[in-house]
Amino acid sequence: MKINNLKKQTANLVLALCLTSALVGCSSIQSASNDAKDVLVAPAPNAGFIQQPERDTKIAYLPFQRAWIDPNFNKSNYTQLVVAPVNTNYMLEMDWLHQLSSASVLSDVKNDMPKIAQYFHDQIVKEFNEDPNHRFQIIDSVAQRTAPALRLEIALVEVDPSMPMLHAAGWAVVGGGAAANVINQRKAAFEGRLRDLQTNKIVATFADRNMQDVAPLDLTNLTWYGPAKGIMDGWAKEFVAVANRKPGEKVSSPTAFTLRPF
Repeated sequence: MKINNLKKQTANLVLALCLTSALVGCSSIQSASNDAKDVLVAPAPNAGFIQQPERDTKIAYLPFQRAWIDPNFNKSNYTQLVVAPVNTNYMLEMDWLHQLSSASVLSDVKNDMPKIAQYFHDQIVKEFNEDPNHRFQIIDSVAQRTAPALRLEIALVEVDPSMPMLHAAGWAVVGGGAAANVINQRKAAFEGRLRDLQTNKIVATFADRNMQDVAPLDLTNLTWYGPAKGIMDGWAKEFVAVANRKPGEKVSSPTAFTLRPF
């Protein structure tokens, strides 16, 4: 089964990381979290929010799986930031969404998407507002701009559902084992753009996919999108860390999954 294979991969990864960090102990695994994600999480296909995805590459010092930065962009020139409402239109193309056997359940899922978007938006704003470095002043709109400003534009393109919630609600999934394996992975993905509000030009793009624990039972959240909240929390922290990044510093992706989920 796919779960067993992934379990073995996780165990092997933990062993390898612990052996290579024996002098400082397994607690140092967190510092290798980018490597862990590279092994366990494949990048999401381009969804279309990033209009020139061919420019994206893996930038070693960023926690995202792919990114592009305008060579003329200097983040130190900006002091204000607008966090745009999170776009969920691309989530309507998710494969599992079209495998649900109930029209009412499909409607419920679609009705929940604004809640997910609002949660992600609010977490980003919260993390920037609580940033002890006060790297950016968060403003609500271009009209409030009093200094050079950027706009962070995010589209959620994938959120896998919580399998226990689907089962508890009696939601049947068409497609048998293949569909169940998709649900078990419990991933989320986004595509993002950074826009200069003075010129309206895109100065950076970035995209990432991460996952929560893969296990037969998940009682952490009783909503279909519950597992994605932890992933979004991590992304919000990453955005702040990238904003505060110093030259030569590498920003790692915090693991959204434990290394002993079973």
